[in-house]
Amino acid sequence: MSALLNNTKSLWRRSIRLSKDSDPKLEADGKPGADHLVTIAVIGCGQRGKAYTTYALAFPDRCKVVAIAEPRPKTQKHFADLHKVDQTLVFKTWQELHTASAETIATVGKKLADAVLIAVQDHLHAEVAVAFADQGYHILCEKPMATNLMDCITIDRAIKDAGKIFGMGHVMRYSPYSREITEIIRSGALGELINIVQVEPVGYYHFAHSYVRGNWASQDSSSFSLMTKCCHDIDLICHWFYPAIPVKVSSFGSLRHFRKSAKPAAAGNATRCNECLAEKDCPYSAKKIYLDPVAQGNTDWPIATLVDGLPDIENITEALNQGPYGLCVYESANDVCDNQVVNIEFSNGSTASFTMVAFTSAICDRQTRLHFSHGEIIGDMNTFTVNDFRKRLSKVHRPESDGGGSHGGGDMGLIRSFVDAVLTNQQDLLGTNVNEVLKSHLTVFAAEASRRDGVVVDCVEFEKTAREKWEKANI
Repeated sequence: MSALLNNTKSLWRRSIRLSKDSDPKLEADGKPGADHLVTIAVIGCGQRGKAYTTYALAFPDRCKVVAIAEPRPKTQKHFADLHKVDQTLVFKTWQELHTASAETIATVGKKLADAVLIAVQDHLHAEVAVAFADQGYHILCEKPMATNLMDCITIDRAIKDAGKIFGMGHVMRYSPYSREITEIIRSGALGELINIVQVEPVGYYHFAHSYVRGNWASQDSSSFSLMTKCCHDIDLICHWFYPAIPVKVSSFGSLRHFRKSAKPAAAGNATRCNECLAEKDCPYSAKKIYLDPVAQGNTDWPIATLVDGLPDIENITEALNQGPYGLCVYESANDVCDNQVVNIEFSNGSTASFTMVAFTSAICDRQTRLHFSHGEIIGDMNTFTVNDFRKRLSKVHRPESDGGGSHGGGDMGLIRSFVDAVLTNQQDLLGTNVNEVLKSHLTVFAAEASRRDGVVVDCVEFEKTAREKWEKANI
C-alpha cells in the first residue's frame, strides 16, 4: 500500500502544477471556465457506474473519470481501460481509494477528484458517502440514499456539514419526459394539481432477476422493495406536488407469488432451472432469461450482471449451475413484496396513489395520470397526452431522449445536471437538495411502516420521531 500511495502522491504532485486546488474554476461572469472539467472518482464500476459515466466518454471536455474502486478484476480492467484511468488511481476497494485520498490531501493539499460517484451496493451507501463528504468531495449517490432511516439522516447531516453538492440517483426527475411534465405543472396552465395515479410495472423477468434471485431479494441484505425499486417514484410524486408535503400515508402489499407454496407440482424437488422438468413452461426459467439471449448474441442487461467480464455460453452456464441466478424462483431466499400499493395525502389536501407490481410485460414503463382542476395528463414514460378542459384541446407530446441512456434519458440528464452544479457550485441546478431527498425517503419508510403495522402513518410525526431517535443515538 505504501508504494501505491507514493505513486499516487507523485502523480498529484505533477498535476498540482496545473491547478492549485480541486474546485472547478469559473470565469469572471460566473460561467464554467473553458479550461476546466469535472473530475470524478467512481466507486463501483458495475451497471449503474457504467451508465452514469457514459457521459464522460460522450463529453470529455466537461467530465473525466480519474480514479476508480472496483473489486472484480475483469470489470475493473475494462472500466479503467475504457476511461484511460492511470493505474496509480485504480483501487480494489473504496477504503483503499479513501486512504489514498487522505494521503494526498495531507501531503499536497489536493483531493483525488472534484466528486465521487457512489454506485456500490445499497447497504454501503451511508458509510461511503459520509467518508468522502468528510474529505470535501461533491457526491452523486445512486438510489436509494441508504437502506435504513438512521443512515439516511446521517448522510443528510454529513452533506450539510460538508457544504458540498449532492446528487441523488432519482433519475426519473431528469428525463425530458418528466421535465416537460414538470414545466406544465409549474406553469399552472391546467390549474391546480389535485391527484396523481402512478403504476410501476416492474416486469415479470426483471423482478425475478433483481428481487427474487438478485441483490435486492432480501430485506436483511438490502432493503424492502418499495425502497430499492420505487423510491424515485415516490420522490417524483413529491416533486410534482411541491411545495405541498406528505402528511399521511397508508400502504398494503405482500410477497404474493414468488414463494415455495406457488411452485408448480411438475417441478417436483428441482431447485435449479437446468434440472427442472417444468422449466419449458415456466416464464421465470433462467434458461429463457439468460441462456437463450446469450445464444442469440445478446450480452446486455440482465445477462451482463451475472459474470465478471464478457458473458458467453460457458460462463453464463457456470453461473446458472453454481450461483443464485440459476435457482428456481420458488426456491430462492427472497422475502420482499412483489406487489404493493401506497396512498398519500398532501398538506394542501391533494392525493396520490402508487402501485408497484411485478407481473407485467412492460419493463419499468410507468403509467401516469395527473388530474388538475382544469385538465389532465396521461402518460407512459415515452409519450404523454395533455387534455385542456378550458380550451377543449388535446395534444400528444413526444419528448426526445436527449443523450440516450436508460430511464428515458434520465441517467444522462442527472449526470449532466450534476456536472453543471459542480462546475458552478450551484445545488439548485439539480432541482433538489439533500433535505428534499431525505423527505421523500422518509415518505417511503413511512409507507413501509404502514404496510408492516397495518396503520395510517402521520408523516410529520414519523419524521419528528425519526430525527429525535437519531439525535439520542448521536449525542
